[in-house]
Amino acid sequence: MRKPRPDPADVTLASETRTPDPICPLCDRPIPSDVPQSRHHLIPKLRGGKRGETVLLHHICHKTIHKTFKETELARNLNTVAALRAHPDMARFLEWIVRRPPGFTGKVR
Repeated sequence: MRKPRPDPADVTLASETRTPDPICPLCDRPIPSDVPQSRHHLIPKLRGGKRGETVLLHHICHKTIHKTFKETELARNLNTVAALRAHPDMARFLEWIVRRPPGFTGKVR
């Protein structure tokens, strides 16, 4: 006895079930699952943010934040994504990184 063919309306394609990649709130690019990613504490753990809010970022975006700013400055003045994006040093990085593909993993200088 042959199995009946499934109704095409009941078939779900793999691309339809896949959850979309999260978006990096800093650079607004998708974070593919095969790209390094990390959680950024908006208030650094060493400055009282151990249980505080975190955001998921591309690893390169996260590394750039910590390469550019001291923990105290992050805790006092740059403890929101909007504040980070508005800072001139980060704005320059963001102008550069948005022209790269979401999977870009270059060195942080």
